[in-house]
Amino acid sequence: MKTLATLEPLTDRLLEIRRIQSAASVLSWDQETYMPAGGGAARAEQIAALEGLAHEKLVSREIETLLTDWVDPATGQATEGWDEPSRSLLRETWRDFSRAKKLPSAFVVRLSRECSLAQQAWVTAREESRFSKFFPSLRTIIDLKREEAQYLGYRDSPYDALLDTYEPGATIAHLAPMFRELRERLVPLLKKVQGSGVTIDDSCLHQRFDQAKQMEFGRLVLVAMGYDFERGRLDLSAHPFTTSFHPTDVRVTTRVFETDLPSCLFSCIHEGGHGLYDQGLDPRYYGSPLGESVSLGFHESQSRLWENCVGRSRAFWRCFYPILQHTFPEQLATVPLDHFYAAINRAAPSLIRVEADELTYNLHIMLRVEIEQALIENRIQPDDLPGLWNDKMQSYLGIVPQRDADGVLQDVHWSMGAFGYFPTYTLGNLYSVQFFEQANLELPQLEEDIAAGQLVPLRRWLEQKIHRWGRMFTPDHLARRVTGNGVSPEPFLRYLEKKYGQLYQL
Repeated sequence: MKTLATLEPLTDRLLEIRRIQSAASVLSWDQETYMPAGGGAARAEQIAALEGLAHEKLVSREIETLLTDWVDPATGQATEGWDEPSRSLLRETWRDFSRAKKLPSAFVVRLSRECSLAQQAWVTAREESRFSKFFPSLRTIIDLKREEAQYLGYRDSPYDALLDTYEPGATIAHLAPMFRELRERLVPLLKKVQGSGVTIDDSCLHQRFDQAKQMEFGRLVLVAMGYDFERGRLDLSAHPFTTSFHPTDVRVTTRVFETDLPSCLFSCIHEGGHGLYDQGLDPRYYGSPLGESVSLGFHESQSRLWENCVGRSRAFWRCFYPILQHTFPEQLATVPLDHFYAAINRAAPSLIRVEADELTYNLHIMLRVEIEQALIENRIQPDDLPGLWNDKMQSYLGIVPQRDADGVLQDVHWSMGAFGYFPTYTLGNLYSVQFFEQANLELPQLEEDIAAGQLVPLRRWLEQKIHRWGRMFTPDHLARRVTGNGVSPEPFLRYLEKKYGQLYQL
């Protein structure tokens, strides 16, 4: 039986590539957190150079020769005689190599450079709430992503080629029935909530809360979740994100608003879920696919599980609400737990996706997916976006943003070139409930542990069931290993119907 030791000539080269990519990630993290504004143009060139170098090494003759000795090019599967980790590593490396080989190095460099510049343009445009400041960069990015889809190839829609980057094997045709099922049950549920006659007052969340104390509380929760600050840090950015350079260096960011307590609080928990996944990857496999997350849908499941299934649960706040009241006595000392719990779970259409409640969140995702699919398929153009965005917000959520910053400019993803990323948010929601239900079955004391502030048992369960495996299995295979089933909307819908049925006395 051939083992990973046999693959050292390959894994040594993959490790070198990953180190280059990690260096580029450090530069990107700095760009979003501490880089002076004047450094943008030079930083774009630095990141592009590293990304181009990593791409050239991945598609090199050396890598190709090694892979074709051990992989059947017709199937992408390892030849006979390998153990399971080696088969998985070869399968996933061949996938990465095959996709990268289709992209010219000059294209990769240009795309990286333009995305870096576009992110900086987006920050300025969002601050000024002027779509016109971002439009030229966005138009360039869309043209490049259309070009990328042509290089990669596809069967039905060019959007599928980009979606496959983030969720291997997923297609719009596969996702459309799930999205339809969600829409058909979420929209009526939202109407029932709105017609329930129950009014939830969330004004307690929008008093003045010291920003430093908000960060302090967010850090406290991250520690309780098991996020290791010896291997991570918490910083501020325009759009919360998590980035990982190695399982021993995983960094999260948040944003803070003085009169919006949930924003910092839940973005800390959300990004902490991402951070725990990256810290839970097996460092022995760093540099290879076995040291990477299986998909963005799985990654999002971890953040949404912690943010919603845990962070918005009554059990969680039985422990952490007294601490929050102690942190903000003037604002919360007289607010009962039940009132606070209802406030953080209030269902109401909102302009901002990252601050949307669980009931309306997926409607935000659906309108984005529809828009970016149409953009990539060349059915609409970038200059259509502000008006189209507002029309879809009216159609899906019944509200219309008055400023570009609250509408078409609110998400960073398009500036990053992350077309095809948004569907993974909905997949993450679906996976999150399935995984949390399974955790409750296997950890009978889980609710009591959460109510006592003991969150590490859940973190350990997730690490053993999901994090440590990296890309050993495909997303569907891993989901079935964990829960016995593939991804399904039904558990998520049951969860929402029960939760909001109780909150709004339906």
